[in-house]
Amino acid sequence: MSQKRGVVILGIFVADLAFRAGRMPGLGETIIGSSFKMGPGGKGSNQAVAAARAGAAVTFISRLGKDEFGALALAAWRREGIEARVIETSDEATGAAFIYVNDQSGENAIIVAPGAAASIGEADVDAAADAIRSAAVFVTQLEQPIAAARRGLELAKKAGAITVFNPAPAAPLEDAIYAFCDFVTPNESEATLLTGLSVSNVADARKAGDVFLKKGAGAALITLGEAGALFHDGVHSILIPAFRAGPVVETTGAGDAFNGGFAAALADGAAPIEAARFGCAVAGLSVTKAGTAPSMPKRAEVDALLARAG
Repeated sequence: MSQKRGVVILGIFVADLAFRAGRMPGLGETIIGSSFKMGPGGKGSNQAVAAARAGAAVTFISRLGKDEFGALALAAWRREGIEARVIETSDEATGAAFIYVNDQSGENAIIVAPGAAASIGEADVDAAADAIRSAAVFVTQLEQPIAAARRGLELAKKAGAITVFNPAPAAPLEDAIYAFCDFVTPNESEATLLTGLSVSNVADARKAGDVFLKKGAGAALITLGEAGALFHDGVHSILIPAFRAGPVVETTGAGDAFNGGFAAALADGAAPIEAARFGCAVAGLSVTKAGTAPSMPKRAEVDALLARAG
């Protein structure tokens, strides 16, 4: 069997339509924003960019419409050196996301319309099975249908790839999916929905981590915003502190930065806790820049931050 290499990600691309303003408008209200920018987005695509910039060979599996947003996606992946395994369809439009960013705090609220990627099915995943089986690390999320995510995780796990499941946005799941997950990487709100436990601090995250382990996951990595990320596998339960890389500009892409960085480090041979620390560094740098994919740091920036931190 050929040596496994790189990171393969199943997910969606959307065009990010980001509006910055001092607050969200109420229903029936119009306010003036401070800025607008359009760029590449979607959790899976953002994670692919983060992993590629962190030095991994990346393949991205998705579905696009044959339209301007689809062309934006293909151009973005070419620039980043990402191999695209994409079905293009004329029947559906490429997705888009409305992103509100508070121009003071950088906090965000998002509406995602997946568009063509909402119809990714198990057959689409099977069509890319060769790429999945050859991966060192496989990553997926929940912006595309759950059945497709599960099929990707199942193929990767059976082929011996390291599997990373980012259950975002959170949705009710059958416990059987966790048996295919070496790592499950929710944030606080996702962990709350998936475990039924309120997660707002490290102690809560440990209890939620136990629930994920009982459901069958190999390890839980629960991201806790400014507090960092909890690595919890039944043997180790370690809080990995967040990195302070500069003033916070926007937090929209932080979770994707973490997951992409974590996957890239695993593919490079890092131990899981070391890989999680690398992911925290990628996330810490990403929040110092505006945008999602555009905010992802290059490998040299991450290495410099880790060297400074010691």
